[in-house]
Amino acid sequence: MRVLVTGTEGYLGCLTAQELLRAGHDVVGVDTGYYKHGWLYPGLDRVPETLALDIRRLGREHLEGVDAIVHMAELSNDPIGDLIGDITYDINHRGSVHLAEQAKAAGVSRFVYMSSCSVYGVAEGVVDESSPVDPQTSYARCKALVEGDVGAMATDDFSPTFLRNATAFGASPRMRFDIVLNNLSGLAWTTNKIAMTSDGSPWRPLVHALDIAKAIRMTLESPRERVHGAVFNVGSEANNYRVRDIAEIVAAEFPGCELTFGDPSADNRSYRVAFDKIREVLPGYDTDWDAKAGAAQLHKVFQSIDMDEATFTGRGHTRLKQIEYLMRTHQVDSDLYWAAP
Repeated sequence: MRVLVTGTEGYLGCLTAQELLRAGHDVVGVDTGYYKHGWLYPGLDRVPETLALDIRRLGREHLEGVDAIVHMAELSNDPIGDLIGDITYDINHRGSVHLAEQAKAAGVSRFVYMSSCSVYGVAEGVVDESSPVDPQTSYARCKALVEGDVGAMATDDFSPTFLRNATAFGASPRMRFDIVLNNLSGLAWTTNKIAMTSDGSPWRPLVHALDIAKAIRMTLESPRERVHGAVFNVGSEANNYRVRDIAEIVAAEFPGCELTFGDPSADNRSYRVAFDKIREVLPGYDTDWDAKAGAAQLHKVFQSIDMDEATFTGRGHTRLKQIEYLMRTHQVDSDLYWAAP
């Protein structure tokens, strides 16, 4: 299968491309190149040919001969959405719908979209794919909008599938330290202290980056009729944690790490998620990693590269800092297109 993966130079994209290449697929990448600065360690044995292009400028001519698209190249977290809300909608919503429209016009039959469990927002009890969504941020609202708009495009010839990933964690050569377990692990390693600003009571589901890559591969390799128009939560029930549980697991992995908690937070986003559907529809799918194993993996990586605090806190591994840098230095314009030199 010839698969186009958007975001191949990102945290998840580089691992997903490698997973698909190892499985024998013909992979081509697309990446705008915002995060080229963000290498943490060498860890990719194969990388695809990658087109340096913004998804908003992808056309039919770039998609000829492609059987499937895995789309994950969006502005990737809530702080960026708060900084540039209008541009977040332009890229994450309108840009993603544009890509799906071009794919359908070019005869691409499969479209796998990286959505997020953040669409559930604030939820009582355990939510599943049939539960109402309640997105609380620009990032999450865009995910829900794309699901609706691209889902309505499904036909006999165009099959979108939506993977609502839990919060990712774990090591990647294109590392991110602005997601919870990775951030706490970096703090524990570089400062030997985790000072939580909240009481850590909200629930968050986690999923390792490699388990996301596996879910993508299995979705693409599944018979089309099983995943046509479907929504899947990606993760496992065992990886539903309170944020304080994650902090305690991380602190235990790094000897001597001091852990403190603060007062309850005004951020009321909290959700526990059911993951039965993906295991039922994709036989053999299960997660291989939990928070304890992920923290141990990161500890090993930090030791192997002798990671320092400047690397941990630098712009290369924090999406908001890198976007702010590109804007401040006018390397990108107000719409986040690359500026002419």
